[in-house]
Amino acid sequence: MITSFQMRAARALLGIDQKTLAELAGVSLPTIQRMEASDGNVRGVVESLTKVVDALNRAGVDLIGEHARSDDGGRGVRLKHPGPPPRV
Repeated sequence: MITSFQMRAARALLGIDQKTLAELAGVSLPTIQRMEASDGNVRGVVESLTKVVDALNRAGVDLIGEHARSDDGGRGVRLKHPGPPPRV
């Protein structure tokens, strides 16, 4: 699962807007907007959610799940390799 907070944080780390994430993931802008407007875990069509997570991973973001190895044991995001934002 990914939370709306993680999605926004991941976009911020990459320096991209919702439209760019939608293009990278191959989903519509309203889909991204609905996902980010969710409270807590993102709700939506599993296929769309998978596309978004895959796009964020390809762009260089690790999404840290609950109880995954991290210093504080909580959810979060981190860049795999710092660098310029992806091009569409």
